[in-house]
Amino acid sequence: MIQKRFRAYKRLFRQKRFFSVSLLDEYIVKQILEVFVLGVIIFTSIIFASETFTQLIKQITLYGIPFNIAILMIVLNLPQVFVMTIPISTLFATVMTINRLSLSSEITVLRACGIGINRIAKPVFAFAIVMTIASFIMNEFVVPAMSRQARQLAIYSLQQRNVPEGRRNFTLNEVGSDGVVKRLFYVQKCQNKILNNITVLDLTKKNVIQLIQAKLGSTSDKGWVFDGGVIYTLSVKGDEFNTTLFDNSVVDFGMDDFGDFSKEEASQFNFFKLMKYIKKHSKEKDFIKELKNEYQIQLYDKIALPLTTFALALVGIPLALTPPRVRYNRGFLFSVMIIFVYYVVRAFSLNLGEAGKIPPIAAAWLPVISISIIGIILYRRKAYKIT
Repeated sequence: MIQKRFRAYKRLFRQKRFFSVSLLDEYIVKQILEVFVLGVIIFTSIIFASETFTQLIKQITLYGIPFNIAILMIVLNLPQVFVMTIPISTLFATVMTINRLSLSSEITVLRACGIGINRIAKPVFAFAIVMTIASFIMNEFVVPAMSRQARQLAIYSLQQRNVPEGRRNFTLNEVGSDGVVKRLFYVQKCQNKILNNITVLDLTKKNVIQLIQAKLGSTSDKGWVFDGGVIYTLSVKGDEFNTTLFDNSVVDFGMDDFGDFSKEEASQFNFFKLMKYIKKHSKEKDFIKELKNEYQIQLYDKIALPLTTFALALVGIPLALTPPRVRYNRGFLFSVMIIFVYYVVRAFSLNLGEAGKIPPIAAAWLPVISISIIGIILYRRKAYKIT
């Protein structure tokens, strides 16, 4: 069987060497692409179901976001998961494809025809470079836009959640995490999302009670909007401190209870905007050292994470080359092993960076550099040594 394959490859390379090289690239890339798509589906499902989906469902349940908006938020968070699954799917496709070629003796036949490991790996590296660029573009442009849109949808739905259309003379209350009432709302009528004759009793300030009355109001993603009203500031004993008239006022009632939805995360910025954001807020007192470290790590990680795709492909090729005596498929086992080691190193490095034990740039780049060094050593041993 091997001799027939050897004669077929040798005849093909003698007749049309340039065409056969292109055919080899097409043959390998096609197999890698098939496994890559399967890997994206599998790993996206695992990561999304175990982490992102669970977190979203918890927040949706906690804050009462409508089902249709919840589904849209889940879809908008998918690109962020894809950025994580592209590197490991590339590794999975590389190891499974090369290992299958090795087990079927096609690597042996190609090397007997004068085609070395460097030439066999060429289409794999080309595919890894394309996926690296795709991951970077998605992380730089698609993920920030989608994350901002998901946040805006969440805040808007939270602002709208307690506006019963068409009802008259209804009251609402806002309760804190300790079970104590923070604010009481009275609305005479709600029609076309417009609130009429609103009264709000605000109990959030210590030793002070605020009473807000407005003719009209509505909700928006910025907060509750009141038109034509007055604010009475009273002491707990009922003494009036001052009275303020306003034509238009926006109050972020309940925004402090929105949790992660009200926070600006690094995923909502691209590289340069995140850099400006860190520089702008680095002098603020509430921008503590731990938060600054976290943002700086994610800044460097926006470049380091896409480059992981190429690094994992580099380490995957030599591990997938099976010695002649081994007749079982080690591809899946090696894929799981490499992914596990990578994420252990990544988690350890990021935690050290966030704790301030190592610089943020080292925390982001240490996993990539470690995997790359291991990959270079293994690849040189396999590519320039007959096994």
